Amino acid sequence: MARTRAQDFEEKSRGILDNAAQVFAEQGMDKASMSQIAAHAGVSKALLYHYYPSKDALIFAIILTHLQELDSAVEAADDPALPPDQRLRRLVGAVLENYRGADNQHKVQLNATSALSDDRKAEILTLERQIVRRFSVVLDQINPDLNDKSRPLLTPVTMSLFGMMNWMYMWFKDGGRISREDYADVATTLILEGIRAVR
Repeated sequence: MARTRAQDFEEKSRGILDNAAQVFAEQGMDKASMSQIAAHAGVSKALLYHYYPSKDALIFAIILTHLQELDSAVEAADDPALPPDQRLRRLVGAVLENYRGADNQHKVQLNATSALSDDRKAEILTLERQIVRRFSVVLDQINPDLNDKSRPLLTPVTMSLFGMMNWMYMWFKDGGRISREDYADVATTLILEGIRAVR
């Protein structure tokens, strides 16, 4: 008979993931050990291995959970009935808000995806493309010229926007003079004003 999950399985699992993300972000993927992660999470190594049998499994779970939450936030914020400019602003705002408190998970995603197995990388890539596609659809509405077959610029412009959002953690500090909402406006304006000039 299969063992049933403990009632606090999800809570413990999430606690382990959050603590592991912090250790990976601070120590690096290679230097971080399962012993360090267990100690930081306040659990035994045996319990850690019960939840996640390897470092790869932990890294994959951190990235997958982070992206699933991001995808859900972006999907919830997306409103096709809005004018494209406003729709884009809401999408950008959803991403930046989702990144709040998730710097460690974000660093793991940016730095450790390449170390995963091909199957796991493919699953992560599928989810990343799904998120990016929501933005490229809106950018295409704003400037259909970006999708010109002779000079396709939709993907480069979309990824430039993600570059602004994804590396924000390098300099942004919550509680500073610029809020996440302020930066969402700035990033959206830069893209909107910029892509209208792209021919």
